Amino acid sequence: MTETFHRPSAAEAGDRFLPSSLRLSLAPAGPAPALLDGAWWPRSRDLAAELPVPTAVLDPRWGRITRVTVNPTHWPVVPREVSVAGRVVKAGWFLSARDPHELLLLSYRTGRWNLLVVPPRTDPGAAARLTATASDPPGTSTASRLTEEAARLRAVDEADRAGAVWDPEGGPEAPDPAVRPRLPAVTAVTPTLPRGR
Repeated sequence: MTETFHRPSAAEAGDRFLPSSLRLSLAPAGPAPALLDGAWWPRSRDLAAELPVPTAVLDPRWGRITRVTVNPTHWPVVPREVSVAGRVVKAGWFLSARDPHELLLLSYRTGRWNLLVVPPRTDPGAAARLTATASDPPGTSTASRLTEEAARLRAVDEADRAGAVWDPEGGPEAPDPAVRPRLPAVTAVTPTLPRGR
């Protein structure tokens, strides 16, 4: 399985894409802030193991990351502290105030950034689409809305593939919507009750 995204040329992408091994994409700075500042595709749901790599890379870009918060819905363990490049980043969680598909990074004196967290087991193609959408500067969708839309599109695609019939003349063909599958006949049986005494 290839874990890389399409890497546009430097002129095409500017500063938007980081090394593909990080599985991270950032929205370019713009005049109007988007709901999301990019996306991160971790390899697992182990926050202590996953967080040091993107945090260490984002420190020089955004200023020292001092705190991260997540919704614990998809993180089995949220440690209080994570060791990053010889220092400690505080970690916390909020169940109702934080989108379950989002990571909030805070930098002392610099600001805050919201990243869509692409589920670790996401298909690479779907992950690339989610990452690109979350990194779109005029983005107005929340992390959960983007994740739900990706799941809906995946379900439609799977249903289309499952419903396709193979045409011996040229490949898959969609079934005729006018032809309905035959349902087996059902005979209703009415129980006979004994007569009262």
